[in-house]
Amino acid sequence: MSMSISETGRSELIIKKSRFIGMVCPVDSRKQAVQVISELKAEHPSAAHICWALMAGGDSAAVDDGEPSGTAGRPMLEVLRHQNLEGVLATVVRYYGGVKLGAGGLVRAYTDAVVQALASTTPVERIQWSRIRCRVPYAHEGTVRQEITIHDAEIEHAGHTEDVLLVIRVPRQYVGRLKSAIDNLSHGRTIWDD
Repeated sequence: MSMSISETGRSELIIKKSRFIGMVCPVDSRKQAVQVISELKAEHPSAAHICWALMAGGDSAAVDDGEPSGTAGRPMLEVLRHQNLEGVLATVVRYYGGVKLGAGGLVRAYTDAVVQALASTTPVERIQWSRIRCRVPYAHEGTVRQEITIHDAEIEHAGHTEDVLLVIRVPRQYVGRLKSAIDNLSHGRTIWDD
């Protein structure tokens, strides 16, 4: 089971006069992450570095943005992986304070900024959704609708022709159970459009 976060979290650290502004936010794709990073660059034009890490939609990234290789993006990505997070962008904006931190100091600073930003968020289970379509006889519509609710699913669309046409959004883990339950309720008269 992978987890995500429900809201944006922030942190701020001052280490040897350098300011590290951490942020974690939920994202669905690399495209959305790039947009957030562009906004950060516009918001912090005088920052020395804007490093980031991404875990979203099977895509991962670790960007050091001018810091020594492996001292920023990779440690940030490891925090996301260690906490089994998916659909999360971690960024750290650094304002250089004039004192070099060394590789170990940078790794600790970037890691701590992300860990503290995550501590200010609420973890949530990341649900994988599926969309299924079926035609149900009118006589069974009410009980089928109740069954859909029981399986934490929702009806995205309902059309009424000779049968009730349903487009159902359901957590992937419940697809098989929901289909079986609907088949049983309709005495095998449900037609699945797969």
